[in-house]
Amino acid sequence: MKIKLLAIGKTDNKNLIKLIDEYQNRLKHYIKFELEIIPDIKNVKNLSEIQQKEKEGELILSKLQNTDQLVLLDDKGKHFTSIEFSNYLQKKMNSGLKQLVLVIGGPYGFSDAVYQKSTGKISLSKMTFSHQMIRLFIVEQLYRGFTILKNEPYHHE
Repeated sequence: MKIKLLAIGKTDNKNLIKLIDEYQNRLKHYIKFELEIIPDIKNVKNLSEIQQKEKEGELILSKLQNTDQLVLLDDKGKHFTSIEFSNYLQKKMNSGLKQLVLVIGGPYGFSDAVYQKSTGKISLSKMTFSHQMIRLFIVEQLYRGFTILKNEPYHHE
């Protein structure tokens, strides 16, 4: 299985970029992983929230293959402990899934079309975080999940 993380807009914070890169490199020991950045929509001040979500949604959907399973990182999604998340990853791998695509949406969330195409939603917290920070959190949690599956000493209960 391969995991692809799609995110809207670039990260400007060099410290966050460095940490995200560090966890991406660690993840390579466990699974094929790709972070793909979808460029910000231009002239958003001329668009309504719905129009912006629809344009972002079209870009997200254009990045998918027919066999991909789309899971949204959404504040209304399912909450996992790190161990539950590792078990979720194991089930996805056991299912024979070719590629799991996790998506961090834009500032207003996802379009209806993206919600319809998705097979699930995951929430990382009840709190709100910047989209840039969510990238770090999910890449770290993926790494943590694989260390749990391998019984490696990264995670402590």
